[in-house]
Amino acid sequence: GGKPASARGRSRDGSDIEHVTGRNSVLEALRAKIPATAMYIAQRIEMDDRVKEMLAIAHKRELSVLEVTRPELDRMAGYDGVHQGVALKVPPYEYAHPQELLEETFDQGETPLLLALDGVTDPRNLGAIIRSTAAFGGHGVIVPQRRSAGVNSAAWKTSAGALARVPVALAGNLTSMLKDFKKQGVFVLGLDGDGDVSLPSLELADRPIVIVIGSEGKGLSRLVAENCDQIVSIPISAATESLNAGIAASVALYQVATLRAAAEAE
Repeated sequence: GGKPASARGRSRDGSDIEHVTGRNSVLEALRAKIPATAMYIAQRIEMDDRVKEMLAIAHKRELSVLEVTRPELDRMAGYDGVHQGVALKVPPYEYAHPQELLEETFDQGETPLLLALDGVTDPRNLGAIIRSTAAFGGHGVIVPQRRSAGVNSAAWKTSAGALARVPVALAGNLTSMLKDFKKQGVFVLGLDGDGDVSLPSLELADRPIVIVIGSEGKGLSRLVAENCDQIVSIPISAATESLNAGIAASVALYQVATLRAAAEAE
């Protein structure tokens, strides 16, 4: 939704302005439509094809391009960063509020299908999960404030543009948010290797649901697991295999989307 920033949530600590540096990274970020606010370029930079393409995209997007000194770029790149004469300023992401996400979905007459992440700390996994959410008709992704990947340039890149369409909400406390959602008729499904229900025989697919994905290493945290209506597992052939969080999310979303489509067709 194109809401004014004040109505959206806030950034996680107010200071997460990011600088993407280096020619390949800046060009990739511009191609991925990461919402940058300024591009910085070194004085007397050598113009190669990458720099020309960056300037063309910046011009098309009416992005301000500022000439700065190399020491300023060094500072943006940080201690071990390489900038090659270019940097991009990425402001903090404006998170939605989980309740807002739920109400907007109900208001549109849709049956909510949301994802909540419990301990997923790699922003690339977050990006991949957002991409799957867009592909299978999910309505949004919720991340907790602590011990979680946030929306940064790595998440934008992996989402392949899906972040422009799928809202991400920030929950102060995941457990209490899940309890609130349950009071409003939302079923909480935890995804875990040793669940009591196998994903294909899921009977709650046509209800409002939030699917909770645990971290790769530890799975769902105990408190979150206790607040799930069902723990669902994805049947996989080898007992030793465990699925990456992004892939597990895709499989679960696909299954729910398939079950919902079948129910509508009846």
